[in-house]
Amino acid sequence: MLRIGLTGGIAAGKSTASARFAELGAAIVDHDVLARRAVEPGSAALVEIVRAFGDRVIRDGALDRPALADVVFHDDAAREQLDAIVHPYVFAMSGAADRQARAEGAHVVVHDIPLLVEAGGNRDFGMVVTINADEDVRIERLTASRGMTRADARARVRAQASDEQRAAIADVVLDGNGTADDLRAQVDQFWELHVPRTP
Repeated sequence: MLRIGLTGGIAAGKSTASARFAELGAAIVDHDVLARRAVEPGSAALVEIVRAFGDRVIRDGALDRPALADVVFHDDAAREQLDAIVHPYVFAMSGAADRQARAEGAHVVVHDIPLLVEAGGNRDFGMVVTINADEDVRIERLTASRGMTRADARARVRAQASDEQRAAIADVVLDGNGTADDLRAQVDQFWELHVPRTP
């Protein structure tokens, strides 16, 4: 089984690439989904977050994501503290998802991990693929598709690892600056070159 770590900065095109991998037959382990599950009401991670950041990040018993974002996207130490709380829970859950995919006969499992660099790198993947896109392109996408101000979009982009840091841990770098079709074609080419054909 080939385990692929897929990463890329916010609005670089990683979701498009992940969707194409799924269409080609890969099992997808989405670490964003796991991160949301990890902080559900009553979870150990949520208890730790409240202990670290106080009741200001809770609303009606659930995590108040905008309030937490206001804290961590403007404070590197706070963001690192949050990552240190959440990442171990997410990787434990991802291990279980990986084992399930293996048991179900998947021959390619793609771990979709936005913060792979921040979480410590390779994690024993057979290959790491990163999607890079210029900062200006990503800011334009965030303001157009998510309604962010340019300042908020820039803060989100710069709060993450740089393209150079992601490229340093990658086996393959795909270009996310173009259209979705351009990126899907690059995923197809990667699949043809690197994924063993099944009998």
